[in-house]
Amino acid sequence: MSEYDFIIVGAGSAGCVLANRLSENGRHTVLLLEAGGSDLNFWIWMPIGYGKTFYRPSVNWMYHTEPDAALNGRVSYWPRGKVLGGSSSINAMVYVRGQAQDFDGWQAMGNPGWGWDDVLPYFRRSETNDRGGDAFRGDNGPLHVATMDRDLHPLCRDFIAAGGELQFPHNPDFNGATQEGVGTYQNTAKGGMRMSAARAYLRPVLRRANLRVETGALAERVLFEGRQAVGVAYRRNGQVKTVRARREVILSGGAINSPQLLQLSGVGPARLLRDTGIEVVHALDGVGRNLQDHLSIDHLYRSRVPTLNTQLHPWYGKLWHGLRYVLTRRGPLSLGVNQAGGFVRSRPGLDRPNMQLFFSPVSYTKAPPGKRPLMNPDPFPGFLLSAQPTRPTSRGHLEIRSSDPKEPPAIHPNYLATEIDMQEMLEGTRLLRRLAEAPALARLIEAEMLPGADIRSDDDLIADIRQRAGTVFHPVSTCRMGPDVARDVVDARLRVHGISGLRVVDASIFPTLTSGNTNAPAIMVGEKGADMILEDCGAGG
Repeated sequence: MSEYDFIIVGAGSAGCVLANRLSENGRHTVLLLEAGGSDLNFWIWMPIGYGKTFYRPSVNWMYHTEPDAALNGRVSYWPRGKVLGGSSSINAMVYVRGQAQDFDGWQAMGNPGWGWDDVLPYFRRSETNDRGGDAFRGDNGPLHVATMDRDLHPLCRDFIAAGGELQFPHNPDFNGATQEGVGTYQNTAKGGMRMSAARAYLRPVLRRANLRVETGALAERVLFEGRQAVGVAYRRNGQVKTVRARREVILSGGAINSPQLLQLSGVGPARLLRDTGIEVVHALDGVGRNLQDHLSIDHLYRSRVPTLNTQLHPWYGKLWHGLRYVLTRRGPLSLGVNQAGGFVRSRPGLDRPNMQLFFSPVSYTKAPPGKRPLMNPDPFPGFLLSAQPTRPTSRGHLEIRSSDPKEPPAIHPNYLATEIDMQEMLEGTRLLRRLAEAPALARLIEAEMLPGADIRSDDDLIADIRQRAGTVFHPVSTCRMGPDVARDVVDARLRVHGISGLRVVDASIFPTLTSGNTNAPAIMVGEKGADMILEDCGAGG
């Protein structure tokens, strides 16, 4: 049996960080297991290739939730990266850290060392911001973060002006001193190509003698001696292999795969494990519970003026912009799908923004739910406005269906289960109407196509939300960090409660969902988790 100091399961946003940092000093041997394959794929590296990888099983777990009553019994499609880089290789690339209060809230929930002042250094250490570094931004980290302004569609200026007409301030940097306001997003890119966690952290160190990366390696269970994690069993090329960890096993499979693997390994709700024929190693009820995700609503408008549809719908537009991207790495294909947006308060009396906005100068009425294939927009000029409440209070759960590692777990999002969550979705849709009625945007709009001008009452808007609202693909908290062993899964050092030699380091440990996109904080968790692991090994040694 092969032995390594550290075995990391999952080469996603946090796992790639861990592989780099834990092997950095040369003192430890590290094995990184990834169920998917290589990220050397044109559609991954090309930013707008997001639309191509959305339904591609070779790089995507392609999960589906259980029917959700609050969404009229609809099933939600949850893409998750199954490739080096994980979901950072197939996401929409928006770089948002969250609000300082999010992390101070984590600390207040009983997680010392996770307040804003504690995590900010890790955000800064992880990034190279193309605008340069300052007290908030990093300028020497592996993850390159790009400003998109030079290639933004001019309608983004009209969106920002409309925000100003509603008294929302212009914010040039959502990751600076404050998140509040409207402006343009930055994305994880360099040189017009995606900057996934694999490109940032893994590819530069693949030749390290003390780091081994195995792709096509599906972890089937963590191996235990008593309540000590000692290794991992995984399947590769049809054969089951086992490896032993001299120091620790670290799960970085994300909010779906990490709790799934814990449950398959006998760590989770005892009744569930027994019902699926799995021997209980350690009963831990929180595994798979406390699931949170962001839900959003889109409003679609037909435009009086040209949008990206005008450029990209005709065959010659596709050809021109495709050639432009290949030759220069410039133009709309070098950007993500969300260009402008913001963080605002949907009602008076709030102490901080509760709503994230997205503006996309493109539309697609025939795309599958959640998919935004930029190269196949509508044949008429159109654009999208979207609103997403930042801190939902509903909680769902996931659980294995059987002892078969290849069978996807049952995912129960439990969207809109609280009154405040529905209230905020309704406030979000009314806010989109206010933006569309602001002079800067109103002059551009020929018609509201969805939900439609005849949908006006609260009841009608709620019905529209139940029929059309969709995930923004930010699942977290299924291995929640906290001190309560009856409800939480890991402690503030990310060690699994009641188990030695086992940690979880990924977005599943978030105590609560952050205010915005989740990739940047997942990478931060990888950075901070690596430091904790090395410290606990003895001053980095």
